[in-house]
Amino acid sequence: MSVHPGCEAEYERRHSPIWPELHATLISHGVLTYSIFLDAESGRLFAYAEVESEKLWQEIASTEVCRRWWASMKEIMPANPDNSPVAVELREVFHIERQ
Repeated sequence: MSVHPGCEAEYERRHSPIWPELHATLISHGVLTYSIFLDAESGRLFAYAEVESEKLWQEIASTEVCRRWWASMKEIMPANPDNSPVAVELREVFHIERQ
């Protein structure tokens, strides 16, 4: 994902904090941890989430609060026709985890 130039501070403001009902939806859909990082130079965002279930994670997109959130964010970041943020899948090239 990315943020339009000059909208970095607004993007951060809107996440400090996110709407309580969106937070509750994320938790109720199995989100264990969720972080978004901003590269201020390029405006690129990197999101990292640990979830209980990929199915529950995917269901978040169909919730009313998520749809409202996307609509509220479309003016400050590139969006698809359904208002979801334009995102590019990254391929994992390295991972280590202590057993």
